Amino acid sequence: MLDSGTIIKMRSEYADPVQYFLPLGDTELPMNELIGKSVSLKFTGQINCISCGKRTKTSFGQGFCYNCLQTAPEASETVMRPELSKAHLGIARDMDWAREHDLIDHFVYLAVSGELKVGVTRHHQVPTRWIDQGATEAIILARTPNRHISGVIEVFLKNFFSDKTNWRAMLQNKTIQEVNLQEEKLNAYQLQPAELQQYLYTDNQIWKINYPVLTFPEKITSVSFDKDPVISGNLTGIKGQYLIFSDGRVLNLRKHSGYFLEISVNE
Repeated sequence: MLDSGTIIKMRSEYADPVQYFLPLGDTELPMNELIGKSVSLKFTGQINCISCGKRTKTSFGQGFCYNCLQTAPEASETVMRPELSKAHLGIARDMDWAREHDLIDHFVYLAVSGELKVGVTRHHQVPTRWIDQGATEAIILARTPNRHISGVIEVFLKNFFSDKTNWRAMLQNKTIQEVNLQEEKLNAYQLQPAELQQYLYTDNQIWKINYPVLTFPEKITSVSFDKDPVISGNLTGIKGQYLIFSDGRVLNLRKHSGYFLEISVNE
């Protein structure tokens, strides 16, 4: 056995290709080293809340016990819907947490992950946020002083752009539409009302992201530890937060945050 422990989402480092590391308790497993090998991941049945650490029978919201889902600031609905943030009004589950996570600069971006999408991320999460989504290209559209304003811009642009990742197309490395990000950024800017145009980010750098994948699957089958406690096979790549196996099975590790796994390489 290589290692065991409670997992959270893979940490990534921006490189060519992206380097992945899986936190396992107090250690990290370099995942790129496992690509091309036959690996086995065994779920022991133990789940711990990623916020309070307590044992839980069911994981909610990618790793929380039910109580933390309702009370922890990192499980707030503003994580998924930034426009609902009221931290700028002094209202939050935890204002100390909000000052570090909501009342800081945020980016509104356009990214290609199967198709063009709009999204929001904290400034220090570039390019991690795009890597987690499996984006191959991204450009920053706007920079705002807090989470709420970035969410307002995103909600407006959702009238014209998707805000969802087409995860199947992303994992198959298919681009549903050809995209010129600089042109799309200009288009998005011009679509906005004047009061939102002031947040334009003038740097037009296009971030390109390459992933450690030997072969992309033609057909995809999503697998889960909730249905199969042991998932094994030849690992042919990693993209987003997914492990890709040679037979087309894919495993979303982030979905299983808080699960205690035993990981080994089959010789």
